[in-house]
Amino acid sequence: DANEGIIVAALADSGKSGVLVEINCETDFVAKNANFQAFVGEVAATVLASDTTDLEAAKALPKGDGTLEGFITAKVLEMGENLQFRRFERLSLNGEGGVASYIHLGGKVGVLIEVSAEKGETASSDVFKDLVKDLTLHIAATSPAGLKREDIPAELIESEKDIFRKQMEGAGKPAEILEKIIEGKLGKFYSERCLLEQGFVKDPDTTVKTLLELKSKELGDTVTVNNFFRFGLGE
Repeated sequence: DANEGIIVAALADSGKSGVLVEINCETDFVAKNANFQAFVGEVAATVLASDTTDLEAAKALPKGDGTLEGFITAKVLEMGENLQFRRFERLSLNGEGGVASYIHLGGKVGVLIEVSAEKGETASSDVFKDLVKDLTLHIAATSPAGLKREDIPAELIESEKDIFRKQMEGAGKPAEILEKIIEGKLGKFYSERCLLEQGFVKDPDTTVKTLLELKSKELGDTVTVNNFFRFGLGE
């Protein structure tokens, strides 16, 4: 089974687009191999150069004398291990700001983020760059389930509600009261799983939303997190 591997990111020179890619292999030994890592980099660069957002379409991209899938198959034969192009995500920014990435633990965790601004000079400022870097580190550490409440998968919310219902069994309260209590408990869940509501890792008393507001004021601009992706190897 291909349970090891690495996550890599590839960013466009413009700083306005990027991809996050996970490729799996069988052993940690191969994952740390320079040949394998260079191969993963080539896959990521090929995907970045296209505009596809679909995995099967990405595998069909031209590569060398054939396709990207053929390029991967050739590497399987060369390395003698099962290699799988498992997934990728793309972010592209229209307007000012930037797309940035962070790879943690030697490729075990990867983050891709899109942060917009209104002024062209903002993205080149150290304050903006430091903010974006801090946000990628925060996302790697806290693994938010979504940017805001509307982005949290419905099945995850229902699963949490079921947990709360089981906790309240035998409380003897009317159903409508129980549902109100459950909705109240969801507030804490959202504060833990929504990026904008999370306490910032470097200052837990400040939410990410407040951090963005403070940095926007410092920059004299409006800075907004539009989207992000976080991959954990095999997750």
